[in-house]
Amino acid sequence: MDRIIKTMLQEWKEKELPTILDREISLKDYLNLKLNKIIVLTGFRRVGKTYLILGLIKEMLKTKTKEEAVYLNFEDERIPLRTEFLTGIIPSLKEFYSKKTEFLFLDEVQNIPEWSKWLRRIHDNEKIRIFVTGSTSKTSSKEIPTELRGRFLEVRVFPLSFKEFLGFKDIRFDIKSLEYSSEQKSAFKRAFEEYLVYGGLPEIVLSDENRKKEISQSYYQTVLRRDIAERYNIKNDESLKALLLLLLNSTHYSISKLYDNLKGMNYEVGKTTVQNYVSYIENSYFMLSLPIFSYKIKNRMQYQRKPYFIDNIFINSLSTQFSKNYGRLYENLVAISLFRKYEEVFYWKNMQNEEVDFVIKDGAKVKQLIQVCYNIDNLETKKREVKAILKASKELKCTNLLIITNDYESEEEQEWFGIKAKVKFVQLWKWLLL
Repeated sequence: MDRIIKTMLQEWKEKELPTILDREISLKDYLNLKLNKIIVLTGFRRVGKTYLILGLIKEMLKTKTKEEAVYLNFEDERIPLRTEFLTGIIPSLKEFYSKKTEFLFLDEVQNIPEWSKWLRRIHDNEKIRIFVTGSTSKTSSKEIPTELRGRFLEVRVFPLSFKEFLGFKDIRFDIKSLEYSSEQKSAFKRAFEEYLVYGGLPEIVLSDENRKKEISQSYYQTVLRRDIAERYNIKNDESLKALLLLLLNSTHYSISKLYDNLKGMNYEVGKTTVQNYVSYIENSYFMLSLPIFSYKIKNRMQYQRKPYFIDNIFINSLSTQFSKNYGRLYENLVAISLFRKYEEVFYWKNMQNEEVDFVIKDGAKVKQLIQVCYNIDNLETKKREVKAILKASKELKCTNLLIITNDYESEEEQEWFGIKAKVKFVQLWKWLLL
């Protein structure tokens, strides 16, 4: 194992770092923290965690050497999945490099048994700053092992925002003149359409259009196989695949409903297995579930949840029901943008089945209510959306009301049976650029 480690260390010294495109997330601030914490980057596969790390290292190499800032990728097939490999890293570093290593960047280290205990020992006993990436929630604040609690800071990484997407595509425009330039408007509309349909996973963004779905399918298969089936030792994954497709084609779900649907499709799985499968899917960051808003934890757990997916490309390439449904794509895009910014996001629903898509909670107060409606030109549709958000406004005592649309913009005083409030309507692309 010592030979493998030293071979990797030599390869790191010789490695030419790739071109790194700028993102809104910056890791530079974490270099000068007064508190010595392990920095953990979490998120779905291929969202760009490794490139964020390499971008930081590239900046550091202006004043440091590769011996001082060392990167190791634990998805290298040469690495044995044994704790002894971790144990040998620090002795090999000290023996192989003439300069003292100050920063250690570890990609997908959670693949190795006892990784968290080893990290704690290195953190507590070595003067080395540690950065870690992980594509499963084993490295998140939800599941971080006990021995690392209080010793780490989590940085959540999502697919590219619309601003980042435009930067990656080198698309520049003047928002003030956009409405008055048919050429700019046409180019911008094409860019937004691409982002809406094909999403913000960096490799897919930069690939040719005829390869985008193919790449997304390979991501899906990797997550299904490695992050779910292999990790949780699922031998027969047919029921798991069926469950994923059910979720991709659902606007709401409950464990009982999923169980009944699978049973009707002749899959022999119990409710506990279904519940476990859903948690495994969420742990891979492929799906994020939105609970109903309630001050009672019991209600949040009992009522149906709304499934959203880490990137629109998966709805477009895998869903049979929603692949060309712009309303679903709009809502999913808003959801991911909100998950990127806020910790507490819910949906609201009353006894009359009237619903508001998103409730943003800040501490004990509701900060904002957001409704997503692709086409609000129809008067009855507009009345329905406004009625629901006004009812939620009264119940939740929130007057910050927003309806996100395709092309309608306004700020209007609305009233329904004595409930009055201002409602702002904004186009999705503008909201994404705020």
